[in-house]
Amino acid sequence: MKKLIIILLCLIPLFSKAQLVACRNVIPDNYDFWLYLPKDYATAIEKKPVILFLHGRSLSGDDLSLVRHYGCINALLRGREIDAIVIAPQSKTAWKPEKLMELYNWVTTNYRSDTNRFYVLGMSMGGFGTLDFVAAYPDKVAAAMSMCGGSTAKSLCGLNDVPLWIIHGTADQDVPVWRSERVVDSMCVCGDTSRLIFNKLKSVNHTSLVRVFYLQQTYDWLFSHNLTDSLRLANKDYTISRELLYAAYDDLENKSDIQIIDLQSYKDSQKQYYVVKKGDTLSSIAVENNSTVSILCKLNNIRKDAKLWPGRKIRVK
Repeated sequence: MKKLIIILLCLIPLFSKAQLVACRNVIPDNYDFWLYLPKDYATAIEKKPVILFLHGRSLSGDDLSLVRHYGCINALLRGREIDAIVIAPQSKTAWKPEKLMELYNWVTTNYRSDTNRFYVLGMSMGGFGTLDFVAAYPDKVAAAMSMCGGSTAKSLCGLNDVPLWIIHGTADQDVPVWRSERVVDSMCVCGDTSRLIFNKLKSVNHTSLVRVFYLQQTYDWLFSHNLTDSLRLANKDYTISRELLYAAYDDLENKSDIQIIDLQSYKDSQKQYYVVKKGDTLSSIAVENNSTVSILCKLNNIRKDAKLWPGRKIRVK
C-alpha cells in the first residue's frame, strides 16, 4: 500500500501550482528522483520538453533532499523558470546509462512530454554521466551540456551526432581539464565535430561551473534544438563567458511558487520523541505515550533491557 501511495503521488498532479514531487521506489532497481512539472503542464496545448539533470558526487547517497542543494532543482526553487518536465535522479555511484534510459522511458510513458525535445546536462560525476548517456543514446537526445566532466564510454562516436556543449575550467583541481580534452580528441578521431562547442574557461575552478545551471542562456540554448531539425546543427549563437558565469544569480529572486510533495518529509514531520527523565523506564514511557514496550523497541531499534539515561531521546510515534 505504501508503494502504491508513492506511485500515485508521482502520477497524479494537482495543478494549482508548479509541482516538485519526490518519487521513491517507483521503478524497481532504479534511481529515486525528483520530478518537476510546470504550472501549465495540464493545460498547455503543446507537450513539454524533458530535461534530465545529473548531479555530481557531493549529492550522491540515499537522501533525496540533497539533490535540491544545487543544479536544476535548486535553480527552480530560487526562481529560475524552466518550461519543461525536469527529472533529477539520485545515484550512490557512477551513473548507468541503461538505468537512466529506463527512468526516462517511465516518465515519457506516464506524462505528456515531447520526446523530440529531450535534453541532458550534468556536472562533475554528472558531466561523466551526461557524456556516457549521450554516447549510448545519441538518437534520443536533442542537445546536451557537460560541465567539468569526462567519459568512461568505450566509444564516443555517438557524441558527434548530437549538439553538445562541453565546458571546463582550466583551474579545476577536482576533475582536470584534460578529462574533457580527451573526450574532444576521441570525437575528432570519430570524424565531424561541427556539432560540438568546447569552452575552456580560463582561471575557473570546479565549483564555479555550478553557476551554469542558474543561467537563462543554458535553457535557451538547450530548447533551441529539436530532434526533428534536418541537420541537427548546434546553435552557436550563445556564449557562456567567465563574466557571465559570475553574474548567474543576479536576476534570480530567490523565491518560487512551487508545491513540494515529499511523503518522506511528511512522515518525518509526524515523528514524535520523548526526552528521558531520571527514573523513567520503557514501560512508564510506553504508558505515558499510549504505546507499548514492543512498539518503542521497534521504533528505536533497541532491546527491552536497553539502558535509558536522562536526556536521551526516545521515539514514541
